[in-house]
Amino acid sequence: MWNKELKIAKEAALNAGMAIMNIYEGGGDIGIEYKADDSPLTRADKASNDIIVEKLKLTFPDYAILSEEEKDNKGRLQNDLCFIVDPLDGTKEFIKRNGQFTVNIALSYKHKAVMGVIYVPVTGDLYYASEGDGAFLQKHDGSIKKLRVSDNTDHSALSAAASGSHFAEEMERLIEKYQIKNIMKIGSSLKGCLVAKGEVDVYYRHNPTMEWDTAAMQCIVEEAGGIFRQMDDTPMLYNREDSLNAKGFYAINAIENRLTL
Repeated sequence: MWNKELKIAKEAALNAGMAIMNIYEGGGDIGIEYKADDSPLTRADKASNDIIVEKLKLTFPDYAILSEEEKDNKGRLQNDLCFIVDPLDGTKEFIKRNGQFTVNIALSYKHKAVMGVIYVPVTGDLYYASEGDGAFLQKHDGSIKKLRVSDNTDHSALSAAASGSHFAEEMERLIEKYQIKNIMKIGSSLKGCLVAKGEVDVYYRHNPTMEWDTAAMQCIVEEAGGIFRQMDDTPMLYNREDSLNAKGFYAINAIENRLTL
């Protein structure tokens, strides 16, 4: 149903990724600034945003856009269709030069994430999904693999993804309570991708995030057979008045792995 939106989002993500890598590998000044919330902003964030927003506006002029690097137009709240964009998810990872950053593009329809694209510029990995059509990983060589979450529900052998930059006390307590030994610390929306492709079983995020951090990830996790909800077990909705994901969230392979403190 969302074939054209997915095609254009993939093209936009790839083009944005090329611009990001030109700056990443260029050896020049990446132009670090700090926004009002003290989060960093670079030339790569801006370049990626310009490419994505221009392409989406050109192809889908009637759709709203919510992007981290655009002034929020609240007129989007009257639109059932809204692209949700993080042009460079993991700016801190970009600055650290560890490769763990992504381009996130999602589409919400009536507040539900129905299409998601996550591109990893350094590796060329392209994760994507659309409602009812499954989740996939396209590698740099063009090969495509369907994604499926793991089937592990043995709490004594759980694996978890955790943030490298935003570790929370609640996550420490979960790890201790369930004695989780296999923990992959990684930046950006890549944590959700690890759940979607079955490399880890659970990802719990207690710290606040924003809509553009989670929308693409949620669609990919759910289309891979996983469960993605807010920490109070309610659905995560999009194109909201307040874009802050204040309640936290979890992305898990199976309901048996809904861990509680």
